[in-house]
Parts: sequence; C-alpha cells; structure tokens
Amino acid sequence: MRPPPVTDAIVDLRGDVPATLPPGAMEARGLVLAESGLDGLPAWLGALTRLRMLDVAHNRLTALPDAIGALRALEVLYVGDNRLTALPEAIRPLAVLTYLGADANDLPTLPAWIGELERLVELRLQDNRIDRLPPWLGRLGALRALHLRGNRLTALPGELGGLTSLRHLDVRANALRTLPDELGALARLRVLDLRANRLTELPAALADLHGLEKLDLRWNPLASKPRVAAELEARGCFVLW
Repeated sequence: MRPPPVTDAIVDLRGDVPATLPPGAMEARGLVLAESGLDGLPAWLGALTRLRMLDVAHNRLTALPDAIGALRALEVLYVGDNRLTALPEAIRPLAVLTYLGADANDLPTLPAWIGELERLVELRLQDNRIDRLPPWLGRLGALRALHLRGNRLTALPGELGGLTSLRHLDVRANALRTLPDELGALARLRVLDLRANRLTELPAALADLHGLEKLDLRWNPLASKPRVAAELEARGCFVLW
C-alpha cells in the first residue's frame, strides 16, 4: 500500500480508509477521514492518542465509537454532515476540545454534559433539528462563536447570558418569537444574526451590548425598526432590518 499523504503531521486518508493502521498514523497530529462513505470508523482510531484534529465529516455515521474518548489530546473535531441523531457520548471525555463541528446532522437537542466541554471556543450546530437548548450550554465561558442557524428553536434559555466570551451568535432561520433579557449581558458580542425568525420586538436589554458591531434583523415580522436597534445604530452598530 502506498503511504498516505502527510502535510505538517496531518494524514489524509480521504476516500481510501484502510482496515489496518496505516504507516505514519501513530505520529499524526491530524487525521482526515472525511468524504469516504463511512458508516463506521476504523478500530485502530483509538490508538492515535497524539491526535489534535480529527475530521470525519461528510460520511454516513450514525454514531461514534467509544474509542474516540481515548483521544484526550483532541482539540478540533469535525463530525458535520453525517446521520447523527444525538451528540455521541464518546465526545464527553474530550476535555481540551476547542472546536466542535456537528452541523448538518439530525440532532433534536443537546445533552446536559455539553457544559462540561469548558474549553470550547467554537460550536457549530447549524442545520440540525434542535428545538431547545439546555441551560448547561451557558457554562461554556470560553465560547466565542455559537452557530445555530437552521434549527427549530422557539426560545433561547436565559443561561446563554453566561457566555461571557461570546463574540458571534447566529440563530438565523429558526422560529424565535422573543429573546431573553440576559442576552444583554454578552458584553463581548460583536455579531448578532437574528434573520428569518418570528420576532415582533426586541428586549431593551440589548442596548447594553456596547461592543455590538452588526445586528441583522431581516425577514422578521417587525412593523418598524425597534427602538433598541436605533439606539445601537446611533452608537455605530451596523443594523439591517
């Protein structure tokens, strides 16, 4: 077998995943198994304890093996565009994970243990069927970007106000009718994307978002520009509605 391509300690096995451990994999810092038609992951994956990045996106996975939990150095995990109906428990032990992409699956909700992934900086959950968020999501104090576009959310928990590092919040294309006052506590928020929801008003507490640079309100049933949006605009925030 020809050795897999290696670039800066990343082993790319896209489209040609072997049944046995390939040469060079034990030393890999990154592994790409994306776009390979997989409905399961190879048994040797759990032995790669030096991995910092794993890409298994764009497959047919309905679950992840428990062996994923042995990859304790993993910082970046791509599992988007699969067939997951729950966020796999195997992710829970990954205490140093900073990026999790689980978009374009079939997730209806998130587990309570999501709040244990305290080092997460970016969480991508767009294009699932999530209809509610657990309050424990608000424990992710390091989170800077939260992507929830294209789900079925009708409300956001007030606990999101605990995301004190958040810069980017995307809840476009949901079914939100109201927003919690606690969003006004997101002092570092720069972008708030509320497009294509069912909002008829905004909470006055959003005026406390002094660092907000962009507020997108398009495709909501707003009769006029909300007063708080005008206040933000007067301070230099770019408002679309």
